[in-house]
Amino acid sequence: MMLYPSIIDLMEKAGNRYSLVIAAAKRARQISEEAFEKTEVSLDGARSITQAVNEIASGEVEIIPSENNETVEEEEQAPQQEEQVIN
Repeated sequence: MMLYPSIIDLMEKAGNRYSLVIAAAKRARQISEEAFEKTEVSLDGARSITQAVNEIASGEVEIIPSENNETVEEEEQAPQQEEQVIN
């Protein structure tokens, strides 16, 4: 039995298992909250995790490493930040 997306594909996107787990959990929480706001019906946790993992695999969600590897931003909704140079 083949599982999709494979852990190898996901690890290429995340870099390490810790980042993958944190990113998938945060995105799944966002998906559940969005579903509840729209329909006031709680989304099954397994479905939100599956959707989050599929979004990571397809590239809809980008994992951006931070100092503590806990930052996840969606590509489409990520604000464009400019570097500030202070003289």
